[in-house]
Amino acid sequence: MAIEARNRALPDWFARIRTRQIALPRFQRFEAWDHAGVTQLFNTVLQDLPVGAALVLEIGNDQPFICRTLKGAPTVGERVTEHLLDGQQRLTALWRGLNNNYEGRTYFLYLNPDAETGLPFYVDSVGRWRNDGDSQMRPFWANSPKEQWIRRAVPLDLCAPELDTEQRFRVWANEAIPDQKERDRVSDTMVMVRQKFRSFNLPFLSLPVGTKPPVALDVFLKLNTTAQPLTTYDIVVAQVEASIGKSLHDLVADVRQACPTIAEYYPPEDLALYSSSLLQGRAPTNANYMSKDFGSQLVANWDRLLRGIKRTASFLEEERIFDASRLPTDVVIPVLVALWADAPQGLDAEGSARLLLRKYLWRAFFSDRYEKSTTSRSAADYNELKALVAGGQDAPAAMIFNEEEYPLPVAKELISAGWPKKKDRIGRAILAIALRNGGLDLADAGAASRANLPKREYHHLFPQAYLQGNGVGDEEINRALNCALVTWKTNRNISDKSPEKYLAERLDGTGVDQTEIEGRLRSHLIPYDELVAGDYMAFLQKRASMIHEQMQKLCGIAVHANGETEAAAAVAASN
Repeated sequence: MAIEARNRALPDWFARIRTRQIALPRFQRFEAWDHAGVTQLFNTVLQDLPVGAALVLEIGNDQPFICRTLKGAPTVGERVTEHLLDGQQRLTALWRGLNNNYEGRTYFLYLNPDAETGLPFYVDSVGRWRNDGDSQMRPFWANSPKEQWIRRAVPLDLCAPELDTEQRFRVWANEAIPDQKERDRVSDTMVMVRQKFRSFNLPFLSLPVGTKPPVALDVFLKLNTTAQPLTTYDIVVAQVEASIGKSLHDLVADVRQACPTIAEYYPPEDLALYSSSLLQGRAPTNANYMSKDFGSQLVANWDRLLRGIKRTASFLEEERIFDASRLPTDVVIPVLVALWADAPQGLDAEGSARLLLRKYLWRAFFSDRYEKSTTSRSAADYNELKALVAGGQDAPAAMIFNEEEYPLPVAKELISAGWPKKKDRIGRAILAIALRNGGLDLADAGAASRANLPKREYHHLFPQAYLQGNGVGDEEINRALNCALVTWKTNRNISDKSPEKYLAERLDGTGVDQTEIEGRLRSHLIPYDELVAGDYMAFLQKRASMIHEQMQKLCGIAVHANGETEAAAAVAASN
């Protein structure tokens, strides 16, 4: 294979884009530059400075990769003759900026001195929007040649290296600039600017026709890894495209369409890799993702994966776990997807699987199983649990259920758990178990839901000011057991009032009785009597006991009427 270095002026690049002779392999990232990056590129070109080289794969009769057009470019045209392997962001920015086809953004050449470059002009852009009832985009001045010229702003598309640009500029100038001499001066400047774009050279390396797809991919990955590192997902996309000719972008788009809520818990791209690796019996590591047959097996297992994703999303909804920002640990998500992919469907077999996976979920939340070595432990848990989920009566118990290795926290440990808005695992687990119990708002009685949870606030049951006034330190104030999610209105209404006072306000003239208020608190596993009494430590101890009992039930530990677990009872009996 011989790589050839070539030069190509911008008009030639644009001609190929316009006729769709050049396209992007689908494994390429989508358009990623922000408008500051686009502006910087244009001002670099105006200084006659280089912007790097592109990489092109020449195409014969058959395209080696599934392709797409550049964003903002025509989607139909002539036969594709080149795949752009590197240079997408630069060419997309130049094409879209000089055609002014960005949504919500218009680029201008400002004919004012630029202190940074020393040039008599520079490129910048303005955001565009439309209010209800507007027939034109705002700001309105950006629609009017006269108003544009008051700001010395010329639409950038009038600088494009196109044959008709000069005529379009004359039409614009006749409307915008009333003075003929000034029009002539501006016209001379525009000729110079257009010449800069017409003569701008974007060199490229060319891989010849017949280059094997794996070789082209190898060059692509090496160039991108040294310039701007790709994610593992980007690389696997390339591998899948090369090995099976299917677009992983399309497959992941199917996930988002079939189960849009899964993105609330875990990025679908990463989930596809992680769970697919588990389904293949491999640990979710980069080395395994990059193995030669990973992509083909991923696609072969795709229907199983999609089924697992849908069932996991339903399961999490049933457990009243709504988003990633309140997850105690996200390692459970890909493991659950892989397990639900093959779990029995219907009747008692599914019920048994559900009970087992609920036990797994809450133990993962409350134990330190996933504090370290998450990839090896998640793979081990999947392999151990899948036999149990399938109904294997003789399968050994999974390590995550080993009380000696991964004990659940005792009530005293729950008391010391930190504020759940921070990444405190047990703190978030406490909040999750409270939301599972209902999480009714203390004032309007609305239940926590996916729709309203983002609007709820982390509320101190014993307000900060109240506790500080009683000599309680910040560390003890910001405890998970002192937290409940409530609406912002309720949070503002309670403010720094004592619990006794703000609960009394719920009763005063509202038509609500004490039983109702107790029920709202109980939906968060909050003890009414201890909260009203105002003894903060007694409150924490009582709520810790309530949370602890509920935690044991969810984790599959039988609790006797006296609150003693079966394990503790057995020890007592042996003594």
